[in-house]
Formats: sequence, structure tokens, C-alpha cells
Amino acid sequence: MARAERYLSMQAQDEDRILRVWTPVILRTVLTAAGIVLIAGLAAISTVPGEYVQRFRAVQDNARVKDYGTFSDLVVRAWHGNPRSIMTLGLMILTLVPLARVAFCLMFFIKTRNLAFVLFTAYVLAGLIIGVMLGRIG
Repeated sequence: MARAERYLSMQAQDEDRILRVWTPVILRTVLTAAGIVLIAGLAAISTVPGEYVQRFRAVQDNARVKDYGTFSDLVVRAWHGNPRSIMTLGLMILTLVPLARVAFCLMFFIKTRNLAFVLFTAYVLAGLIIGVMLGRIG
């Protein structure tokens, strides 16, 4: 019986290590990826210098500004070097940082069976997801 208890204890320690060590690694990776994409978007601005001035003037004149369309259209335009699309993708990746952090915290609280923190964290995660969805819809 002592072997089984030791095995379960070691398994719990491994799970704790994964959540405590890998969570910051994953968050830093996502943050670094977002930074690289945003810097690439800023570098791409120099290839199309008049785009932002034209867009600003269109907004000033109350003209209808073209929407991105679908996510795949956004990715295609970013792949072809559209700076606005590249920076939008960078901001979308940056949005994953708080979502990932809250999701990992939720997993940790579920593992520790702390019901109050599970409920609060699930509420926050639901609010973040709904906010992202409403930002896309609206």
C-alpha cells in the first residue's frame, strides 16, 4: 500500500511541477511570439507608407472602412505582407496570454479541488472568452 501512496504522491508532484513550471514557459512563448509578429507588422509599415494616412483620412471623412472579412482572409493578407493584418494577428496572439493564464489557473484549481477558486476562475475565463467573442462580433 505504501508503494501506491508514494506513486500517487509522485504523480501529484509531477502534475504540480508541470503547472508551476510550464505555465510561465508557455506564457512567455506566447508573449514572445506576439511581440515578434507585432514587430514584423511595424517593419512592414515601411513598405506601404501611405496606407495609414489614407485610412485615417477615410475615417475622418466618415467613409465606410473595409472590414477584414474572415479569419482566413486576414491570415492570407498577413502572409502577403499587409502590415495592418500582421499587427492584427499579433494582437490576436497577445490576447491568448491572459486567456492561457486563466485557463492554466483553472486547471490548477480543479486539480487541487478548491471549489471557490474553480468557480471564480471559471467565471473570469468565461468573461474573457465572451469579451473576445463580442469584440469579434461587434
